[in-house]
Amino acid sequence: MFNIIAKPCLWLMNFIYKFIPNYGVAIIILTILIKLLFWPLGNKSYKSMAEMKKLQPLMMEIREKYKNDKQRMNKEVMGLYKTYKVNPMSGCLPMIVQMPIFFALYRMLYSAIELRHAPFFGWITDLSAPDRLFHFGFQIPFMDPPCGIPVLTLIMGGTMILQQKMSPPAGDPTQAKMMMLMPVFFTFIFINFSSGLVLYWLVNNVLSISQQYYITKKITK
Repeated sequence: MFNIIAKPCLWLMNFIYKFIPNYGVAIIILTILIKLLFWPLGNKSYKSMAEMKKLQPLMMEIREKYKNDKQRMNKEVMGLYKTYKVNPMSGCLPMIVQMPIFFALYRMLYSAIELRHAPFFGWITDLSAPDRLFHFGFQIPFMDPPCGIPVLTLIMGGTMILQQKMSPPAGDPTQAKMMMLMPVFFTFIFINFSSGLVLYWLVNNVLSISQQYYITKKITK
């Protein structure tokens, strides 16, 4: 399944490279094109998330009023969603849809011979390797050598934190704590991923933040 997605993406990346001979720039343009493809789906999702954020005061009142009756609380919350025609699950849809794209690109960017020793800019001299600014003379647990500062990955983690702050808070305290840990978890996982894959995810996050900000401002006017 992933090969079906990966092969066209690889072809498109190489096609872009013919005109702009920098694979880092080619990945950025590829990411923008993929984002444009899913733009309408994202609009629908972020609109639903913005509507949910507007409902937060009412939801807090319901949770406070029925804090000792979980069944009644859930019934009232679902009634609120129905009244305002909000689907709480639609905010997760872009992430779910993008997962096959992510795995296909992971496979492509991991195995693409073209990215071996392909520079982007500055300290990123190999898009197939993890990004490391400075090389330490010692090992760091869970970090593949060479060990250094994963600047691109840390910036990506920062965009995930920003995305989380822009999203409606989870009603369940346990779920809220888990969501708070998600950027840390992803940043930890991504420190050993290739720079090309991290670059894709970073650019995708920046585009998502811009789209979500635009939709939210439009709805809250």
